[in-house]
Amino acid sequence: MEDDGIPESERLQIEQIMELESEELEVEEVDEEEVSDEDDHHSSAGASASGEYTYDTSLVAMHSYLGDVEDTHNRLAFLDGGAVLTLPLFYLEGVVLFPEATLPLRVVFPNFIAGVERAMRQVDAPYTIGVVRVYRDPSNGRIRLSTTGTTAEIRQYRRLEDGSVNIVARGQQRFRLKRRWVDVEGSLCGEVRIIQEDVPLRTPREAVGKLAPLRNSRVRMTQAMRLNGCQRTRQSCEEGNDSDAMSEGSFESELSSAERRLHQYALVSGRSSDVYDESVSSDDEKFERHFEIQPERSPLDNYTRSMHSDYNKQNADDSPRVGKRPFSYVQPCNKVGWGKYTIGPLRDVPRAFWPSWVYRMYDSYSLARKVAERWKQVVKSPNMDSLVMKPDLLSFHVASKMPISESARQELLEIDGTTYRLRREIELLESFDKIRCKTCQTLIAKRSDMLVMSSDGPLGAYANPHGFVHEVMTLLRTNGIAVTGPPVKEFSWFPGYAWSIAECITCGTQLGWYFSATKKKMRPQAFWGIRSSQVVDDAS
Repeated sequence: MEDDGIPESERLQIEQIMELESEELEVEEVDEEEVSDEDDHHSSAGASASGEYTYDTSLVAMHSYLGDVEDTHNRLAFLDGGAVLTLPLFYLEGVVLFPEATLPLRVVFPNFIAGVERAMRQVDAPYTIGVVRVYRDPSNGRIRLSTTGTTAEIRQYRRLEDGSVNIVARGQQRFRLKRRWVDVEGSLCGEVRIIQEDVPLRTPREAVGKLAPLRNSRVRMTQAMRLNGCQRTRQSCEEGNDSDAMSEGSFESELSSAERRLHQYALVSGRSSDVYDESVSSDDEKFERHFEIQPERSPLDNYTRSMHSDYNKQNADDSPRVGKRPFSYVQPCNKVGWGKYTIGPLRDVPRAFWPSWVYRMYDSYSLARKVAERWKQVVKSPNMDSLVMKPDLLSFHVASKMPISESARQELLEIDGTTYRLRREIELLESFDKIRCKTCQTLIAKRSDMLVMSSDGPLGAYANPHGFVHEVMTLLRTNGIAVTGPPVKEFSWFPGYAWSIAECITCGTQLGWYFSATKKKMRPQAFWGIRSSQVVDDAS
C-alpha cells in the first residue's frame, strides 16, 4: 500500500534528502577521463569463475566499515499484535527491511539524529525505530510512502566526534503506519499498529490420516454386498501421526466460519458408514452440488475449484486417487469369494472432504520445505534447511535475501499470512531468471551470474559515508555496464576489495559498483554490486 497524503513540510524534508543522495552519487564519480577498460574488468571477473573462492564472507556481515560500535545490551520483548505505539521513523529509499534482517545505518542528517536520540530515551519501546520504504513514482516523479514497514531495534551504537551516529539495527516486527508528523525537534514520528502474525498451519491428521485396519467390517461389507449387489460401505477408524499433524481444534481455530463448516461437514461425511453410489460420476455431482448450495464462498473454495483439474495432472504420481475417487471404493478383481473385492485403497484415502493436496497447499510446513528446496536450487547459499520447522521465520529470511527488485520485495513484506508469503516466494524463485536496468530495460545479468559474497546471502544492505543505505545484490558477471573512475579502497563494504562506479552503457544510470581485489591471490578477483532499487526482474 502507498500513502500520498504527505504534509508539505515533511515532503520537503524527504525531497532534500533524496536530492542529497543524487548529489552524493555524482560526487562518488571520479574524473571520467580515468575510465577503466570495460573489457579488462569483464575478463578478470570471468577468469575468477574457474578458480576456487577463498574469500571469508563472514567479514562482510560484520559491517566493519562502520568502525567500532558498542552493544546497547537492550533486548526488547516482542510487542503484542495490534499494539499501537509512537516511534521515530526512518524513511529509506531503496530499502525494504524484514524481521530478523540486519540494517546498518550511518546517521548524519539532523532529523534522523534527533530520531535516534528519541528512540534511545523512549519508555514504551526503547532503542526501537520504524523503517518505511520511500520512493519516487516513475510515472510522475511524486514521492510515495509505503504504509507497511518494520520496527528495528538498535543493537549496536556509536556516536562520532562530528555528532553523527553509526548504528547496527535488526528488524523485529511488521507494522501498519496509521499517521505521521514532525515533532518540535525535527524528528520524523509515526503512530504504528503492530501486525498480528498468524500461527503457521499444519495439515490435521483428521483430514489425511490413514485408516486403521477394518477388522470386523468384513462381515458387514459382505452383508451389504449381498443385499445391494456391488454397492460399497465404509467404516473409518482414527489413526494418525502426531509428529506430522497438529490437533484438530488448533487447525479449525485458524479457519474462517465458512471453511470450518465445510471442513466439519467433510469429517462427518468421512466418518459415516453410509453406502455410497458405485458411480464415480455421481460422487463428482455431489461434490459440485455441495459447492452450489453454499451461501458464502471463501477464497479457498474458488481457488481449489479452478485449480482442481490442473493440479491433479501435475501431481498424478504423488496423489494418484485425488479428484476422481474422493471416497473409498471397492475394486472388482478376478478372484473368488472375498477375493473378488480389495479394500487396500480404503487404508489410504483421506477422511476429509478436501483432497489431501488442497491441505498441502495451505500447510506452512510443507510449503517451507518447498521454499528451502527451491532456494537451494536457485540461490544455494545460505542454507535454509535449519528454518524449515519455523515457516514464519523462513518466509522472512528468504524475502530479505532474495536478489529481486525492490518493489517485489515490498510486495512480500505486505503479504499477511505465512502460507501466502511462502507460496509467493515459490513463484518468485521459480520465475526469477533475468535482471534488467530499471530505466532502459537493458539485460544486465542472469540468475546464473549470482555470487554470494556475504554470509547474509546474495543481497544485503550497506551504509555509505554520506548517510545513505543501499541494498546490493552481488554478481560475478554482467553485461552492458561500464566502469567509471579508478578503484577506491576507503570505506569499502567488502574488506580486501576496492570499489569503482558502475553505470548502464545504454542510459547512463548508476547501477552500482565494481569491486576489484587489492591482492592478486584473492578469489574472486572481481565482482559487481548492483543496487536493487535500480533493476527490474522477470519475477516481478
